[in-house]
Amino acid sequence: MRIRGQQKAKYADGREGLVGVTEALLIECEGRQTTEDALVTGDAVLIGQVVLEKLDFLVDCKNQRLIPNPAHPDYRITYIL
Repeated sequence: MRIRGQQKAKYADGREGLVGVTEALLIECEGRQTTEDALVTGDAVLIGQVVLEKLDFLVDCKNQRLIPNPAHPDYRITYIL
């Protein structure tokens, strides 16, 4: 992935700083796809809430896995407001 610029970010602990921003990435999980820019803050890969919403997945914390939204388990839904 190519870093195309920097963006100011605020961390959960209150720190602020500049982080790298990538070009759009194709994210595929369980047969569902979306595109999103990524913020580069280190070596770990984290999927945020926006990506989970775009893929229409919910987090099953008890079993530590992603599950398709039960309202439409066979495909993702994109909401247009």
